[in-house]
Amino acid sequence: MIKSKKLSKNKAIKHGFFNSTGGVSKNIYKSLNCGPGSNDNSANVKKNLNIVKNKISKNSKDIFLLSQIHSNKFIFIDKKYKSKIKPKADAVITDQKNVPIAVLTADCVPILVFDNQRKMIAAIHAGWKGAFKGIISKVIKFMIKRGSKTKNIIAVIGPSISVKNYEVQKDFYKKFTRKDKTSHKFFKMSKEMSKQKLYFNLSSYVKSLILKSGVKKIEKIDVDTFDAKNKFFSARRSKSVNHVDYGRNISIIMLN
Repeated sequence: MIKSKKLSKNKAIKHGFFNSTGGVSKNIYKSLNCGPGSNDNSANVKKNLNIVKNKISKNSKDIFLLSQIHSNKFIFIDKKYKSKIKPKADAVITDQKNVPIAVLTADCVPILVFDNQRKMIAAIHAGWKGAFKGIISKVIKFMIKRGSKTKNIIAVIGPSISVKNYEVQKDFYKKFTRKDKTSHKFFKMSKEMSKQKLYFNLSSYVKSLILKSGVKKIEKIDVDTFDAKNKFFSARRSKSVNHVDYGRNISIIMLN
């Protein structure tokens, strides 16, 4: 588990960016696979989620997870919130204590957000689609609407795929630069065997969107999920070695 330096200073919350170690799953899901949407044994996934919950708090409610769909939709959990169905969304916000909220990733960017004054937290799943569609600004705007001030908000960008391992196609590049001409700065061109390859810096793009939303207190944890030595699940790495599926990393935050 990796902790944020900025968030660790606040005793009002508990948090963590978990990698693939410390769980009970086997084979390609070894070992802390927290993805109910994977083809892993569901009993093992439940055990893994319980391991994570106990590391955060043994007395809290169950971890609140989403059915992530690469969208700009989010959920707000207040006192009245009730749902038996896992909501389809890519971010969750709450001001309720002892409710651990989390997102699952396997190369995409997890973002944990905290307002120490308003005592409000958020967990955001930002793949390129969700980020492109505005999930980050929607979450920040909602928090402001609910009484947060950008000067009090801390946003932490968790481990995700690095630019050198995120090859994309030209139409991907065109999609971004058509929307915003300055987006070219998030792409890197390299020549290999006389062929030009294009790479995308997802975490830097995400950071730019957080800054654009008015939040200045940002921490970026530069750990590459694709690099096997970091022991994170990676969809791209799994695909590169012809695995049929992959595990999911969990990033979690809770108000005490």
